[in-house]
Amino acid sequence: MADICPTVTAIDNNFDQQMELVGHFGHRVHIDLMDGRFAPTTSNSPESMWWPAGVKADIHIMYQVPETILNDVLAHLPHMIIIHAESDGDFRSIVTSCKQQGVKVGVALLPATPADAIFGALGFIDHVLVFSGNLGYQGGSKADMKLIKKAAVLKEKKPSIEIGWDGGVNDKNIKKLVDGGVDVVNVGGYIHNAESPSTAYETLHQLLALS
Repeated sequence: MADICPTVTAIDNNFDQQMELVGHFGHRVHIDLMDGRFAPTTSNSPESMWWPAGVKADIHIMYQVPETILNDVLAHLPHMIIIHAESDGDFRSIVTSCKQQGVKVGVALLPATPADAIFGALGFIDHVLVFSGNLGYQGGSKADMKLIKKAAVLKEKKPSIEIGWDGGVNDKNIKKLVDGGVDVVNVGGYIHNAESPSTAYETLHQLLALS
């Protein structure tokens, strides 16, 4: 079954509040870090990140130059770091630094970036994040289902690659996303804006269990 990862997009110093909301029921979480440049908003600093023991954390670095915070992020020993194909820096150096710490590497693709733009990197990475959200904002985005075609293209090129999806996930489209090749479904607004976030999370799990 696909992993369902609650997303923590901490703006206005509310990281603790968001993590406390989702950390007790999500076995894997997705944490967004923004620089105010690549993404229009600014997040909490990497030093303030935390997650409950036993939870895997994927860190999505929405920075123009991700290397500026890479060491601070790696100091937390996350499960994975995800950088953008559209960002700047020495990609090979980033991969080497992560692998030396036993941290997996993912690459995110903005909607306009085609899957074949990273074919040359597939041999070095573990995960591709198909991004369909509002860069740097928590919740309220709409899933562009046309982007699911990227999953098929990437899986054909490298069948073992893990495919993630970020943006607009809800109870109406999660099964279509997973059936289309998504392995990791990152969920923001549907969980955070629910009257009962834990119930919303379980609803998504039940929908996948029925498939």
